[in-house]
Amino acid sequence: MDDERMIQEAYKRLIDTYLASPHRKKVDIINKAFNFAKHAHQGVRRLSGEPYIMHPLAVAQIVCEEIGLGSTSICSALLHDVVEDTDYTVEDIRNIFGPKIAQIVDGVTKISGGIFGSQASAQAETFKKLLLTMSDDIRVILIKISDRLHNMRTLGSQLPAKQYKITGETLYIYAPLANRLGLNKIKEELEDLSFRYEHPEQYAAIRERLAEVSGHLQEVFDDFTAPIREKLDQTGLKYEIKARIKSPYSIWCKMQNKGVTFEEVYDILAARIIFEGNGVNEDEIEECWRIYTTATKIYRAHPERLREWLTHPKPNGYQALQTTLMSHRGMWIELQIRSRRMDDIAEQGFAAHWKYKDGDKSQQASETQLDHWLATIKEILDDPQPNAMDFLDVIKLNLYASEIFVVTPKGEFKTMPSGCTVLDFAFSVHSTLGSHCIGAKVNHKLVPLSHRLESGDQVEILTGRNVQVTSEWLQYATTAKAQTKIQAILRRQQRLMHKDGEEMLLAFLRENGLQADSSVQDRLCAIHHVSTREQLYYNIASRTIILGDGDVQQLNKRRTKGKWRRFIPFLKDGEVDVHANVTGQDSASSDVATQQPLQGHTPVFMEQLDKKKPLLINEDTISRYLICGHCHPIPGDDILAYQDSKGYVTIHKRQCASVERIKAIDGNNILAAKWDTHKVLYFHAVLHVEGIDRVGVLYQMTGILSQQMNVNISSINVQTNQGIFVADIGMEVHDLQDLQDIIKDLKKIKEIEKVARTDC
Repeated sequence: MDDERMIQEAYKRLIDTYLASPHRKKVDIINKAFNFAKHAHQGVRRLSGEPYIMHPLAVAQIVCEEIGLGSTSICSALLHDVVEDTDYTVEDIRNIFGPKIAQIVDGVTKISGGIFGSQASAQAETFKKLLLTMSDDIRVILIKISDRLHNMRTLGSQLPAKQYKITGETLYIYAPLANRLGLNKIKEELEDLSFRYEHPEQYAAIRERLAEVSGHLQEVFDDFTAPIREKLDQTGLKYEIKARIKSPYSIWCKMQNKGVTFEEVYDILAARIIFEGNGVNEDEIEECWRIYTTATKIYRAHPERLREWLTHPKPNGYQALQTTLMSHRGMWIELQIRSRRMDDIAEQGFAAHWKYKDGDKSQQASETQLDHWLATIKEILDDPQPNAMDFLDVIKLNLYASEIFVVTPKGEFKTMPSGCTVLDFAFSVHSTLGSHCIGAKVNHKLVPLSHRLESGDQVEILTGRNVQVTSEWLQYATTAKAQTKIQAILRRQQRLMHKDGEEMLLAFLRENGLQADSSVQDRLCAIHHVSTREQLYYNIASRTIILGDGDVQQLNKRRTKGKWRRFIPFLKDGEVDVHANVTGQDSASSDVATQQPLQGHTPVFMEQLDKKKPLLINEDTISRYLICGHCHPIPGDDILAYQDSKGYVTIHKRQCASVERIKAIDGNNILAAKWDTHKVLYFHAVLHVEGIDRVGVLYQMTGILSQQMNVNISSINVQTNQGIFVADIGMEVHDLQDLQDIIKDLKKIKEIEKVARTDC
């Protein structure tokens, strides 16, 4: 098919989808935007080889078909890359298409430069601008998510290092954003595509296992739903029952988090009843409960797994009734009950609200919750974080948290993230209330700031006039808003302390006839072993450092060239402490776990690396790199490498928690890497074992390891409690295959219930 025909067919499909939607038919403006974008991208091709205009067309198709937006969003999607990739400006878009489309296009456009400062990555800049514009128009983030979805669908044309950067961003920011906005189908696809490129073998293995058990799952589903169908058919209700199979990414996450096999994941299958409601929220809620009653007369419900999101939908608009029932085959199966309206909103998010203009309380509440969430995001943005990573962490706190409902003394319901504390609630009401909080009465009982709230708690905040916010409060705060406000107050207090400390220092120097120049202050920093003048000022103001005669004597000593070295006694002339740089932390990786050189090896500074080729980790090259002390990768693990600002390279597992944020914020320094070892080197690994405490079990375990498998055991930590034992066994292995063989053999011991690898 030639290019022009392919482009025209894609555009026709877009227009046909738009005309079939309930939106007003503004085809002229869409046609104008398509022709403008086509002309602007003329002659440019993507890495896949197709004309570039196919990407904006695909994004517009997602915006229209999968999210359900109208002409303004479709035009913005068609134009979203024009400003970034061509000579046209936002002003040109404004003149031709008007201010609203120009504003959305500008919000979607990537930027670089000054929000976080010159040291921040362009990725963080992009996210911040995205969120700033999103708070004015939610369509910005919906188009950006659509853009990311198409990029993920076509990720195969990118180099591996670029794939890891993009999948890292996707899992860290875009999938949580899609989840928070109720775009469940898109969220699951983003997660699965990320999983597919980060861990292709595990993805393929789970897909294969799902295909193998699909016939059995269908049989279980048919058997489970048959009696429910029979009862519902007698009522004359129009409905359908769908099987919902857990996504490969969700299955893999459960396998990783619980340390279980595919066969041990019990909730792979769920059933979903979708009925045709009348659009009136109260009537549809009653119908959900009638269906629930019908199902629970047939099957016994799990007493602790009823989830009622009918009268109080989730903040992303999700509304449903969920229960877990024991089938006749002895399996727990989750049942989800929702109306067609509820299902549309669950899959398409807030955009689906626009289809339902009944003005019911559920819709109004969901829209109010969206406005509240956007206001929270804007409030966070108004208190800029000096560190880009901290900023993204704070935003992320607001994305994935489950919700509970808390009641005020006046009986008003407030939505809060699950796991929130009294302090979080105080700051959610008002910043002043939070900053003066001394505790609360929860259900009329006195509790401290750190008390965690549960759904249904009635909370009365107690305040005091002379309360001082301390850094300890950050341990009590779990929500983004509370943490942001506390950090802002602490920074303000610190600035005041710096000013007081500087004034105290200058007064001391004047009193003792000393110059108040920078060299004198630097010498005082060295005398008191602090790294910055700001820290010196702070310590003086807080009385941690008390200046006296000893300081005067030190400062009055004759300074000669080279005397500064006495403050660094371990350095000799001409010597540079390279290892200080190896383990030093730069701003982009300040939270990365301790990086460890392999025993007996010294990592080296790596200059320019060819990012188009994966690093080969073998017996000869491994000494050049650091091994992540958080995830402890071993040969056979899917790995990647990260080069810090000093040029040192660390090897991580691809799912390493400490590199997760780096992929999202400093992804350009991620490199592809692969193992090429030959069972020569040994690597440390730890197995977590649980089982029945019987005489001789430990002997059997160590016998398998040391005699049968010839494994060197480096540590054993065993605890027993009421007939159950838990053991963590450290050992040296060549690779992942060794570890899998050991796990397989240990599981043959009948008393052992669980064996899983754990981070050291």
